[in-house]
Amino acid sequence: MNHHDRHSLRALARLYGIQTTYRNMRWELEGARPESILAVLRALGAPVATLGDIPAALLERRRALWSAPLEPVIVAWDGAGALDVRLEASRADGILSMTVTLEDGDERLWTDDLSLHPVRSGAEADGTRYVSKRIAFPESLPHGYHQLTVEAGGARGEARVIAAPVRAHGLGERRHWGVFLPLHALRSDRNWGAGDFTDLAALQSWTASLGGALVGTLPLLASFLDEPCDYGPYTPASRLFWNEFFLDVERAPEFEASESAREVFESEGVQQEIADLHAADRVDYRRLMAVKRRVLEEMVRRLFSSPSTRLEKLLRYIAKHPRVEDYARFRAAQERFGSLWSDWPERPRSGVLYPGDYDAKASRYHAYAQWLADEQVGAVAETAERSGLGLYLDLPLGVHRGSYDVWRERQSFVLDASGGAPPDPMFTSGQDWGVSPLHPEQSRRNGYRYVLAYLRHHMHHAGAVRIDHVMGLHRLFWIPKGMGAADGVYVRTPAHELYAIVCLESHRHRCAVVGENLGTVPWTVESMLQKHGIHRMYVMQYALAPDPHGSPQPVADDTVASLNTHDMVPFEGFRRGLDIDARRELGLLNDDEARGETEGREALVRSLTAFLEREGLLAPGADPRALLRATLLHLARSPARIMLVNLEDLWLETRPQNVPGTWQERPNWTEKARLSFEAILENADIVEMLREIDRMRGGGMER
Repeated sequence: MNHHDRHSLRALARLYGIQTTYRNMRWELEGARPESILAVLRALGAPVATLGDIPAALLERRRALWSAPLEPVIVAWDGAGALDVRLEASRADGILSMTVTLEDGDERLWTDDLSLHPVRSGAEADGTRYVSKRIAFPESLPHGYHQLTVEAGGARGEARVIAAPVRAHGLGERRHWGVFLPLHALRSDRNWGAGDFTDLAALQSWTASLGGALVGTLPLLASFLDEPCDYGPYTPASRLFWNEFFLDVERAPEFEASESAREVFESEGVQQEIADLHAADRVDYRRLMAVKRRVLEEMVRRLFSSPSTRLEKLLRYIAKHPRVEDYARFRAAQERFGSLWSDWPERPRSGVLYPGDYDAKASRYHAYAQWLADEQVGAVAETAERSGLGLYLDLPLGVHRGSYDVWRERQSFVLDASGGAPPDPMFTSGQDWGVSPLHPEQSRRNGYRYVLAYLRHHMHHAGAVRIDHVMGLHRLFWIPKGMGAADGVYVRTPAHELYAIVCLESHRHRCAVVGENLGTVPWTVESMLQKHGIHRMYVMQYALAPDPHGSPQPVADDTVASLNTHDMVPFEGFRRGLDIDARRELGLLNDDEARGETEGREALVRSLTAFLEREGLLAPGADPRALLRATLLHLARSPARIMLVNLEDLWLETRPQNVPGTWQERPNWTEKARLSFEAILENADIVEMLREIDRMRGGGMER
């Protein structure tokens, strides 16, 4: 490739928001391969089959951008904003008329003399000279989503205006604490082999009784639990619906109303299956969902057999949320075709389903399951809100490629690429997460319809939402279809627009926002999180330094502080270096690398021990439990807005819930807690540890 071709390719990439270079974890500059850039350009819709198509594509892109009078989305922070109007230079000095149709239907009309505004920039496209002028809104707009229409110079443009508060809804000045445990791992005497929504409510109430404000868990979103069976919480079947796997079947009114459902439940075969699932050390998602569905289907049959108040309530719910019926038909069609939607016949694959494409009973089952799940999640949320901050929900970065979301909202997604991460010292070939990226331009053009839908789904029931891989609000590493993760490129997203939506929805739902900012995160992301009142994460295991005379990185007051995350080994496993041993056994480290990491880990633990002794939190020669206690108390007395305690740490668990980069090598997301909920309640050491954290969090300052 000659210099001119390289320059043109980079120019075209910039116009589509593609970064041609990035900084790796060592802050060295990495350049993207031309083949990768071309592939991502094609995925975004650019007409570039070969390098020879670049000049024409560049001219077309410039013409398309400059001939549009307005950007499709305009942000008005705290109601004050401005629009950049692009017009032909020969027509850029006339009168501009603006009409803003507010969210409530009211209209505001203004005019402005363009000749009074200087040219900010200009360009020639397809033989025509265009200029851009900035016009401020004459008055402040109320918070909301408004429609703007502009007419000037013979051109007409439309845009969505997002009038948003600068900062997200906050947590106040109090220092809170809560606990974390994956819901599937929550053993109880009453559940069928995995935690359910009733268990979650009980955990929330117990935590609140000790002074805790919230309970965190993994995403609770819909999963594929038959064919295919993919229960990974970060590749859901939808970000718009709940996972019926967590339903408490016996709690539903239809269970008592249906004699046949109780007969199925009480049958010898089902009781033995439940006993086996309950006794197992790991969660068997497919088997447990199959048992629950057998009972649920009888409940659905009974519900639809005759008129009732409950049936009327379900039908009203479906009428109010029409997407529920669409989702139910999608899941039923998947069962009929026996494959992901990408392998369906052309018509249903394109998004059009006829009654013959799915079984009506299966569709009714899925609609009922979503209604029931929404009821039970809502009940948990009410309990949580009465006793603390509310539910702390986790919002994954993306969805399964075969998800309902991609099928129904495919214009918002890019199907010929997947999201991931570039190579780093732990994943030397990079990571392909298998999620279809959102198309930045199409998302803007449809007013971020899908983004709003999944944010509202979570924030409606949550007191706080954690956004996984929050850097995705700025950019995402795209891996072209058919290429390896090392061949990916970063694609930018309109960050200020996404932050505006997050802040506005956060206030409307009175829901705080936490951004997962771990790993190599540019300073611009950190500054934006702080600017917009989005809480950052502080993870102790990442904050340690090997210097025996040094201290861990300080804890900021706008953070959610914890010892670890769901992607890390628990504290005791970290102390003993068991994660290093596991990576060596999996072939992710050779013996020399493992030896070096073990030495580094031992240095970190010695440094932490020395620091805690200097702080007066740990006596010399203390045992592992005392080290854990001292580390937790260090976080408890920090200024962090929230301290999150991984319950599994409290009994010195060593097994991780997930080892990133593995799937076939080991079963992730299946570990049950070593202690049952009932045993946790009766464990004096655990209760006293949490009470001590509560005293440390609130005893020395106003709460």
